Amino acid sequence: MLDRPSDDAAGPPRHSRRKLWWSIGLVIVALFAVVALVVGLYVGNLGRSFDTRTQKIERAFPAETTRPSASANGAMNILLLGSDSRGAAPSEAAGGNASDQRSDSMIWVNIPADRKRVYLMSVMRDTWVDIPGRGPAKINAAMSYGGIPLAAQTLEGLFGARLDHIALIDFAGFKAVTDALGGVPVNVPIAFSTKDRAFPQGMQTLDGDAALAFVRERKAFPDGDYQRVKDQQIFVKAVLGQILSAGTLTNPGKVTDLVDKVSPYLSVDTTFDSAAVGALAVSLNGLRSSDVQSFTLPTKGIGTSADGQSIVLPDTAAISAVGKALRDDTLGQWLSSRSSGE
Repeated sequence: MLDRPSDDAAGPPRHSRRKLWWSIGLVIVALFAVVALVVGLYVGNLGRSFDTRTQKIERAFPAETTRPSASANGAMNILLLGSDSRGAAPSEAAGGNASDQRSDSMIWVNIPADRKRVYLMSVMRDTWVDIPGRGPAKINAAMSYGGIPLAAQTLEGLFGARLDHIALIDFAGFKAVTDALGGVPVNVPIAFSTKDRAFPQGMQTLDGDAALAFVRERKAFPDGDYQRVKDQQIFVKAVLGQILSAGTLTNPGKVTDLVDKVSPYLSVDTTFDSAAVGALAVSLNGLRSSDVQSFTLPTKGIGTSADGQSIVLPDTAAISAVGKALRDDTLGQWLSSRSSGE
């Protein structure tokens, strides 16, 4: 009869094995705690960098009594303003007073409630609209008349939809964000040249100086500002594609460099802090550049105002339809119906 194996032959006693697994568990928990601490410190430092380096727009919005109701469906609207500065500090427009700044670029960002898409709608800067308290004028004059609050009031009144956040970036910020990303690949649709450089048609990687020239040029095109708006859309979408790529988001050094370099050129409303930006980024997790759709608010072409200015004629029917789509969270359906000719 074979002898029964001894406890020693079967391995360590049960209490020793339990102690071993308990020790391993403690080590794993400790490692997770260290990782969480490092990540927490990194995120915290990144948030503090954003909050301390950006300029705050203390009066970003008009009086509450003049504003549309807040969205009840969970969609979000953000106004991106590109300023030509013309010697003025961004704080002038952020203060709600008249300044020599005009909003050279206006992009209404619509993020649907399901967070599956992002829509970038450019508004032509010479669109002839009614500016509250001023009367008919080019829409980009609103900021020079009454700063960012009047620009916001004009756009909210135009669409009957409420803005949740506002961000103003000086055009020098385009250069900063491009350099922080190590260059941005852009598919130039129409070849053109400026005083200092040539832009051949096709895909090319722009550095900061080239990006600034690309988004500002209009005199080189027969349709002027129309092509410039398209080029700005192309650039913004390309930047978003770079930021959304795994190579950027998983690179702490690149993210930190991006925040540090771009934040000084950025002015945001007081509620658009690092916590709000972080929450938005999490809700858009998985979004890719193909999920970002850009278009220009339809117009009726070029015309002349009563006082002889060259203006962009508003398409009132399109403005009304876009406003309804923004309020109903159906902008994607409206764009689809236009492309299908319905």
